[in-house]
Amino acid sequence: MRNEIDVKIMDALAHDIQKGVPILLKDGFHETESLQEGSILKLRNSANKFIGKGYVGKQNKGVGWLLTKNENELIDVKFFQKKIAAAITHRAEYFNSSDTTAFRVFNGEGDGIGGLTIDYFDGFYLISWYSEGVYSFKEMILEALEASASYKGIYEKKRFDTKGQYLEDDDFVKGDRGEFPLIVKENGQNFSIYLNDGAMVGVFLDQRDVRKAIRDTYSAGKTVLNTFSYTGAFSIFAAAGGATKTTSVDLAKRSLSKTTEQFEVNEIDVEKQDIIVMDVFDYFKYAKRKELAFDVVILDPPSFARSKKYTFSSAKDYTNLLKDALAITEKNGVIVASTNNATFGMKKFKSFVEKAFAESNRKFVIEEEFSLPSDFKTSPLFKEGNYLKVLFVRVK
Repeated sequence: MRNEIDVKIMDALAHDIQKGVPILLKDGFHETESLQEGSILKLRNSANKFIGKGYVGKQNKGVGWLLTKNENELIDVKFFQKKIAAAITHRAEYFNSSDTTAFRVFNGEGDGIGGLTIDYFDGFYLISWYSEGVYSFKEMILEALEASASYKGIYEKKRFDTKGQYLEDDDFVKGDRGEFPLIVKENGQNFSIYLNDGAMVGVFLDQRDVRKAIRDTYSAGKTVLNTFSYTGAFSIFAAAGGATKTTSVDLAKRSLSKTTEQFEVNEIDVEKQDIIVMDVFDYFKYAKRKELAFDVVILDPPSFARSKKYTFSSAKDYTNLLKDALAITEKNGVIVASTNNATFGMKKFKSFVEKAFAESNRKFVIEEEFSLPSDFKTSPLFKEGNYLKVLFVRVK
């Protein structure tokens, strides 16, 4: 059994925890240097009253995460099993779907354990550890997962600075090794998945509802430009929805082979699509010079990106990105504006749209907006956890 350490915290943090805020912010502690990763903290207010138990797992501004407000609840295998079993029950409709075989099973603080996510890929589970602290519970969490679900195999990603300590060759943990690419389904479309090939597996599961909308509502008979296209997932759904042509643009050289593969596993003629390896900002200039225009333009940039010529920050530069897109969008076309930046909310994101259109002397209407799908369960008291913001903007 892991020792529990009594720690006095600031009353402001104590008040937040009592409300149910799951993150243990650094400025709520008198000092943090002595706190060891993975330690279980019994948090007490200035009057020495027990407030909650958390663990130390340092991420960004957070020292760790709240686990329970029950002083007598032990942080053991049974604790983790209860959380994981409840999360699996919450995703019953996904487990019962034949059309979708890839989804999130456990979403961090939304399911009661910040710093931990578990994704499902047609019988394989992928655990992502976001701090050394949560990784220290690995054996307990694995035992809890095994007790809660059957599986073909388990893989992991360490999404924290390992300082070279952990150097597995392919992120395999236990069970059977997968044969890759693993073909999974999302709303009837196929994706090639690689759980053994670096940090990215081939698709971002949080955009499921957005991809479906693009296919079902916005693509038929349209030309579609997919910028920052990664493996072309939006392009696959656009083509499946009847787009006359898709154009996928990404700076990464491997995006060409990866996107080609995704078209092929969906039996879509890749020769009828354009896959371009180029800096997106250079492509905007090229398209404007060639007087190209698209019916649908998809913008899903990383929160921060740097190439040889450009530095992009979504918090500072999204308005200009929208203006670039607007210049090559057909009249009555649609811009799908998306960001995963957790530092601002939907209201701020909409202000970027308003500013871009005002400065371009154009008018717009927002037809739909999306946030995370239902398998990405969030805590209403941790707004940063509900990070995804997507707007379907009709150009007037």
